Amino acid sequence: MALHHRLTSRLRFLRYRDEWSNRTQDKARPGTGEATPRHRSLPRLYRELYTLLEGQRSAVALALATLSIATLLRLVPPAATKLVIDYVLLAKPLPGSLPAWLPIPAAPKGRLLALVTGVFLVSVVSTACGLWGRWRATLASKRIQVKVRRQVFEHAVRLPLHRVYQLKSGGAASLLREDAGGVGELIFSMIYNPWRALVQLLGGLIVLCWVDWRLLLGAGALGPALYWTDRLWNRRLRPLFRDVRKQRQEIDAMAAEAFGGMRVVRAFGRQRRESARFVGENHFMSRQELFAWRWSRGVEILWDLLLPASSGLLLLYGGIRVLDGRLSLGDLMMFLVYLAMLLEPLAVLATSVTQLQNNLSGLDRVLDLMEEPREMVSNAGTWSIAKSSVAGRIQFDEVSFAYPNTETSVLRDINLEVEAGEVIALVGRSGAGKTTLCNLIARFYDPTAGVVRLDGTNLRDLKVESYRRLLGIVEQDVFLFDGTIGENIAYADRRATLAQVEHAARVANAAEFITRLPDGYDTLIGERGVRLSGGQRQRLAIARAVLADPRIFILDEATSNLDSESEHLIQQSLTTLMRGRTSFVIAHRLSTIRHADRILVMEGGAIAQVGSHAELMADSGLYRDMVLLQRLETTSS
Repeated sequence: MALHHRLTSRLRFLRYRDEWSNRTQDKARPGTGEATPRHRSLPRLYRELYTLLEGQRSAVALALATLSIATLLRLVPPAATKLVIDYVLLAKPLPGSLPAWLPIPAAPKGRLLALVTGVFLVSVVSTACGLWGRWRATLASKRIQVKVRRQVFEHAVRLPLHRVYQLKSGGAASLLREDAGGVGELIFSMIYNPWRALVQLLGGLIVLCWVDWRLLLGAGALGPALYWTDRLWNRRLRPLFRDVRKQRQEIDAMAAEAFGGMRVVRAFGRQRRESARFVGENHFMSRQELFAWRWSRGVEILWDLLLPASSGLLLLYGGIRVLDGRLSLGDLMMFLVYLAMLLEPLAVLATSVTQLQNNLSGLDRVLDLMEEPREMVSNAGTWSIAKSSVAGRIQFDEVSFAYPNTETSVLRDINLEVEAGEVIALVGRSGAGKTTLCNLIARFYDPTAGVVRLDGTNLRDLKVESYRRLLGIVEQDVFLFDGTIGENIAYADRRATLAQVEHAARVANAAEFITRLPDGYDTLIGERGVRLSGGQRQRLAIARAVLADPRIFILDEATSNLDSESEHLIQQSLTTLMRGRTSFVIAHRLSTIRHADRILVMEGGAIAQVGSHAELMADSGLYRDMVLLQRLETTSS
């Protein structure tokens, strides 16, 4: 097995390009039989964006209204070109259709000054309207950005636990920062800018039609090019950008993982290897981006050739009409200006397609995540439970469990009744199912077969967040947030006072080392509590569980990182704290659970023995063998 062999970025890209080609041709993935992931059409994405705009639709509509006014006003100045040439420079007589009340100076210089003043005033009003509308659109985009990020975050933290683990911390941050954040920018790239282009295009077409209706035929020839370009963008370019964003997410996750495990990286001298791995992944992403660039530039080259060709043909037609005497020189000049204004929005849309498709791929990924089912979704039959009404009786009825996407059962046919206030210790070899059993009690997962009950009620009938407020959990792998000591303890109760935090710290035997710190409870502990020792982090976790005042305690090796003196003091505190509360204690040091009401010996995902310490020691079973082995190891040491 080649543990250290990795494909070069070039070989990985060649394989990726073949797989991408199959996907874009709606072929099944080779060797898997899986169908190609569907791509949402542009109308579908517009509908999804409209849904996300709830609460900001009126602001966006107002921005589009002012944009329309500003864009239409910008169509006025080019018309002055015809007026200046025909009725000022060439001194042609004014048309008789002009209203008599209109104050038009008779002198050419007066007419020129009036036209310049009018164009200036129109331009000022147009700029003011456009600026105000763009501000409203920008404000709406930022609000949508915050809203979508909040929705994605709230949905992501409620995904099934195994799916959260798949996202990884760095990958989730990338999804929230880039994909969710980019949705706000779609207000401009999908709505604002295309709307401005549409208004300008239609206005220019109307003017050209007024000059000569045959000019519409030249503009209509661009229709097939627009259709095929749209198909190319949707079927080929957007999947490319989705893959680039996915690769960027994986790179962010890799970097976060490397820095999170920096002690291990340095301990094994793997800095150069991690750097090479990081660079290799970036090389692969660069090849993806260059591949996308080639396709994008191909589209842009098409339009760079098509637009000048179209304008050249229209210019040829207009020039012939002038030479034939059917158009005036002013008409020709006005025609040329409006022709440029007609083609400008198409050129802008063609050159901005890369950014648009990049943002659309982000919206696609956000929608994919939002469509994933949440963990244990509440329905009309579920209800909240109050802490004061809970006794704490736990019951397992024929419970079996296998982790998602696996077929091997980790727990098999578990039957167990735990009375309220009873202390249950779980012991057994690694992988016996102790932590998994506690995961079902905490309802991090639901059993694949059987029922877990609280006070006779199926846990599936309770709202999961309401149920978890009954729990206090201290795990072997302590997680602390980057903040102060006081904030980490108070995480269990957002309404906790300083006095309550201090009391919880005293119970957990943490107050002693906290008061010795210069800033006390305001001491910053760094990410995951890196500025504290293992024993100090463990005591803060215990204090956090104490503050929660739970009805059900789960202690997974809660004293494993403590010295003997601290362990003795905390064991006394925990004994007092667990009185009257249903508690589950996982321990490898069997001396710490001698006074448990019952001890469950787990073996191979099943309960092998149940009884008190004395009862199990009197029986020549697995528990007695484990105790004697630990005594032997202690004596030898």
